[in-house]
Amino acid sequence: MSGSPSEHAGAVGHHFAAFDRRDWHRPVDRGPLRFAVVGVGTFAKNRALPAISTVEQTETTVFVSNTVSESDPVAREYDIEAVVGYDEFHAGAATDDYDAVYVAAPNAFHREYAESAAKHGKHVLCEKPLATSVADARSMVDACEDAGVTLMTAYRLHVEPATRRTRELVQEGYIGRPVQVHSTFATKLLDGHDDDHWRLDPSIAGGGATIDLGVYPINAIRFLLDEDPVTVQGVTNAWGSAFDRVEEHAAFQLTFPSGVVASCSTTFDGQPDSHLQLVGTDGSISIDSPYGGDVPQEVTVECGDMRMEYTGAPVDDVCEEVAYFANHVLTGRRPGPDGRDGLTDLRVVEAVYDSAENGRRVELDADD
Repeated sequence: MSGSPSEHAGAVGHHFAAFDRRDWHRPVDRGPLRFAVVGVGTFAKNRALPAISTVEQTETTVFVSNTVSESDPVAREYDIEAVVGYDEFHAGAATDDYDAVYVAAPNAFHREYAESAAKHGKHVLCEKPLATSVADARSMVDACEDAGVTLMTAYRLHVEPATRRTRELVQEGYIGRPVQVHSTFATKLLDGHDDDHWRLDPSIAGGGATIDLGVYPINAIRFLLDEDPVTVQGVTNAWGSAFDRVEEHAAFQLTFPSGVVASCSTTFDGQPDSHLQLVGTDGSISIDSPYGGDVPQEVTVECGDMRMEYTGAPVDDVCEEVAYFANHVLTGRRPGPDGRDGLTDLRVVEAVYDSAENGRRVELDADD
């Protein structure tokens, strides 16, 4: 993008002037959207339930759990009168009491809960990864499409302000033509978790650092570039004794039709950190800590001699995600990160595993 440093700064500042604007919002004349939360575990208690309670157009009316009862403190806190077991949920219990489900159960169970919700005519907001395999994800997509219900993969980055403002800058050419992307996501899985944590069981998690953490940069980069990768090359390994069944570390490279190359690394045993940088022919954009639960909303834009740092107000990204989903359902629109979005990411994840196992670059065909 041509222009003086002051012109660049002014143009960038224009996008950040209303940093947290909900540009996806449409007026709603009905609601609230009533949720059945499937899997009342740590994430549901700490993030999903408070978010649903906070968003004006949503409320939780049903718990689906085999371990929580109506007398449980969390049920009393959210005034939940209908608590049904998993078998009861599949059989259609309490279907008059909810409009949509939030699937917050471990990965391997996403498919069965989403398909039962679709069978009962309920919309689905499903945590990521969408499933543990491409086959399961495709079955979920087909079930929801056949039932005419919304399926959204819970990619909070699609509605998180720093990511949305960065996408706008990329699309409008502020860094010229994107050429490279660099991203990392590292965490200490076993800090606070035992060696029997479900994420260490491939039959439940579907894999290790690639499928659990890798979907974050995969999806974020696809969203920012507005294109899907065509080749994948990856390496995985494990050193810790707890990681005898899933990979502890992963690194992979994605190439896109435009020629952009993205290099990503993830680890279950590294100094906690996340970072995303897009490098273009005329500048770069960096987002600090985009993938954690507490996003600082810090964006740095460099273009020639101009460097601009912006820190937005804190935003609860789960609240944004829930509000986005509800607004799209209540206004009859299809959300951006839908089921096919989650399906595409799993195709990339499986290609990383294929590449790591066979030591070759994997070409991705267009999905059906």
